[in-house]
Amino acid sequence: MAPNFLLCDRDQELLLPPNLREWLPEDHLAWFVLDAVEEMDLSTFSGAYREDGWGRAAFDPQMMVALLLYSYAVGERSSRGIERRCREDIAFRVITANRIPDHATIARFRARHEQALADTFAQVLALCAQAGLVSVGLVALDGSLLAGNASPEATRSYASIREEVERMLTEAAHADAAEDERLGEARGDELPPELVDARSRRERLRRCKEQLEQAQADEEAAYQANLAWRGAWEAEHGRRLAGRKPTPPDPAALARRKINTTDPDTRLMKRAGGKSVQGYNAQVVASPEQVILAAQVTQSHNDADQLAPMVTLAADMLREAGVREPIGIVLADGGYWNSPGISEVRGQGIDVLIPTQDRRRTTPRKLSPRQGEEAQSIEAVLSKPEGQALYRRRQQIVEPVFAHTKFIRRTDRFLRRGLAACQAEWQLIAATHNLLKLWRAGLAQAGTAIPGPLALAG
Repeated sequence: MAPNFLLCDRDQELLLPPNLREWLPEDHLAWFVLDAVEEMDLSTFSGAYREDGWGRAAFDPQMMVALLLYSYAVGERSSRGIERRCREDIAFRVITANRIPDHATIARFRARHEQALADTFAQVLALCAQAGLVSVGLVALDGSLLAGNASPEATRSYASIREEVERMLTEAAHADAAEDERLGEARGDELPPELVDARSRRERLRRCKEQLEQAQADEEAAYQANLAWRGAWEAEHGRRLAGRKPTPPDPAALARRKINTTDPDTRLMKRAGGKSVQGYNAQVVASPEQVILAAQVTQSHNDADQLAPMVTLAADMLREAGVREPIGIVLADGGYWNSPGISEVRGQGIDVLIPTQDRRRTTPRKLSPRQGEEAQSIEAVLSKPEGQALYRRRQQIVEPVFAHTKFIRRTDRFLRRGLAACQAEWQLIAATHNLLKLWRAGLAQAGTAIPGPLALAG
């Protein structure tokens, strides 16, 4: 007697039209993303298209937004990878209704609507707030270095950039002269396409050269402004200002200044372990539910500059999301110690808990009398067991956000180039993080197990 196996006939034609609703379980993340997008105001996207119906038909912006949100949520950010999964992955095919946008279309949509996609962060945060997932009595701030879409080997000095720009301009001039001699009065004065194109190497190098010159000029202007201020102070008080006079910028320093020619906005930053990263400093403020309240990308190596701006941004985003409850306490590590920033945050009625000594510093901070008073008040809280227990929550609140983003979702570098584009991408990453939190909360409430690696997310 033959074994009893289910028939596996790959040539069998479908007898009935397929129903996409039968392809995925009702609690799948894809359906959740589609429902969330239904709740969003996408008028900004639709307003970018012609209303007269002329021209080639475009993909529905609502479908494209859902596709990108779902892709980022599951860690697929490459436009080619998204196109491939639209062919091979059932969830992607459900979202696109069996249509397959090519990678160029996906990339153009993301670039064209980068700010509108970033703005979905506030709408997702509002959905989280409506679901009761946003409490702000205690929030935590942290930052992490993310590599940019740039190689450290592409970092070059001003002198080498200037030399190559001059060489390319000379070659272009020679090409012009040769064409003028060959073509006479005909249109022979055009530069070669590779030298005209704004995306060409010469144009990129020219922008890098201008940025380095501007940085040198800004340093000189700051020096002159400092001298003017010192002169005015000494004239007003009739005595010399204590302390060493500012040192003028070295004119020769311009030749030594460096910039990355692939993404000039990236900076070479060092991790705590000493390894360097060519990229950006990505910041988040998170709630105890590990919902991201604010996401920002900065070029600053120093976290201390980010305390007040990030807390202010979080308060603004909460108001935009309809959350009226004020932030109560902000937790941050010692790298965020900044006395003026702490005073500014406290001026908003928000308390701050930051250790006065950063464990990464080898020498104690020198504090003014006012800073000493602030440090004593914070240390008075942190010296008590309840204060220590409160501060330990910082690790539980914000550090898992980066762990999930960088390791579970494989988002440890930016795909876009330029500060503005990376900022938009970081907000999109944060929005999809919050979407996952909202989806998991719904599954937990329904008593459904969370499938796959997403179950590891906090």
